[in-house]
Amino acid sequence: MDFALTEEQSAIFDMAYGFGQDAIAPHARTWEAQGTIPKELWPQVGELGFGGLYVSEESGGAGLGRLDATLVFEALSMACPSVAAFLSIHNMCARMIDSFASDDFKARVLPDVLTMQTVLSYCLTEPGSGSDAVALKTRAERTNEGYALNGTKAFISGGGYSDAYVCMVRTGDAGAGGVSTVYVEDGTEGLSFGALEDKMGWRSQPTAQVQFDNCNISADNLIGEEGKGFKYAMMGLDGGRLNIAACSLGAAQTALTSTLNYMGERKAFGQPIDQFQGLQWRLADMEIELQAARVFLRQAAWKLDQGAPDATKFCAMAKKFVTEAGSKVVDQCLQLHGGYGYLADYGIEKLVRDLRVHQILEGTNEIMRVIVARDMLKNR
Repeated sequence: MDFALTEEQSAIFDMAYGFGQDAIAPHARTWEAQGTIPKELWPQVGELGFGGLYVSEESGGAGLGRLDATLVFEALSMACPSVAAFLSIHNMCARMIDSFASDDFKARVLPDVLTMQTVLSYCLTEPGSGSDAVALKTRAERTNEGYALNGTKAFISGGGYSDAYVCMVRTGDAGAGGVSTVYVEDGTEGLSFGALEDKMGWRSQPTAQVQFDNCNISADNLIGEEGKGFKYAMMGLDGGRLNIAACSLGAAQTALTSTLNYMGERKAFGQPIDQFQGLQWRLADMEIELQAARVFLRQAAWKLDQGAPDATKFCAMAKKFVTEAGSKVVDQCLQLHGGYGYLADYGIEKLVRDLRVHQILEGTNEIMRVIVARDMLKNR
């Protein structure tokens, strides 16, 4: 079994890492304070092919596998996990369009999506339906021209910021079979947004409710078939879980590298603190945890690329394990920085805040355990 990256994969990682360190890392704290990511960044990301990482080459995308994509998100999150995670959301939407939309729809929408002239948000969660996503109530009633949307989406990254919204709505009866996916462009009459959420982390990502009040869209803005929307939404989540795990991994690696350097400079009792055996053990434990997380993540990504029957289970396990490992590591890094870790100047406290949400979104880690347990019981 070969665990080494190919030359091409190493080049993908290096390109993403270099871009992140040059174009994102120097500004991450400023963007967090401003509560937004400059729109000018995204076309630069699009020029690298990162606006359609796993959109097929036939549609103009990069056509990468899921393992390749995790390398991009791991590398970019070393600069800022908030920015990297927002790109993951855009890519999840782009893949749904490429996989399920009509040729006419793709020809109309995808070119600007891939160059990131059009930035996308994913709208599934509602105020009353989080983990129980199939309970969504946002309604899309048929009209002569298309659909009239009414309802509210909650916790939407890019709400009021993005150029278009890929939305799961109810076109039929209760249950998964009554859900469809539609595309709503910014500026559509009847589309509005709640106030920006004041969040613990991911503060550079504008987050708000997305509201529909007799929001009329064309029938051409239906993605795929009516009644298949929940299936489309769930198919995107396996990859999304890998991406968010990769964001935890990259950010935790940055924290550990920074801590290693800090401990060589910080002195106590007449010697650098990296010379105390107890603290060396803590460094070793973090390294072991991150290396285990990295192997587990890449195994799950490989299974998804191969279409393995247990890929969903492994994506759930990897998401749970890696996001919790990442949070544990950055918390320990803050502790090893002492009082300085609590200050914004050192960048560690931002990572603690940013990574905490990774255990909640893309399916809570409690739901990841449910997925794993159900698979175990089904196959015993």
